[in-house]
Amino acid sequence: MTKFERGDVVIVDLGMMAKARPCVVVSVREPDRERKMSVVVPMTTEIRGGACEVPFPKPAWLKEESVVNVLGIAGVDHAKIVRRLSAFPKDSFSKVEDVCARMLGL
Repeated sequence: MTKFERGDVVIVDLGMMAKARPCVVVSVREPDRERKMSVVVPMTTEIRGGACEVPFPKPAWLKEESVVNVLGIAGVDHAKIVRRLSAFPKDSFSKVEDVCARMLGL
């Protein structure tokens, strides 16, 4: 099993057209011991400028400028997490948290 933490960028098989994409882990470790799942938000190069997109500095391992699309929030089985890429920048992660909280009315 791939080891990762909250705030890490992981490659996830989201099952869409056999496409695996980078996602940011937003859930705490083991949110539910009965299920081996975590909550992630995907990164995308399809930038629309929406209120639920979080821009971040482009890391060297990304080919193109991307944003975190908080509207794409999803629960994923740990078996779908292919590998860990890196930690997401802390200041940008706090923006992801803020957008998640606003979007969910927390």
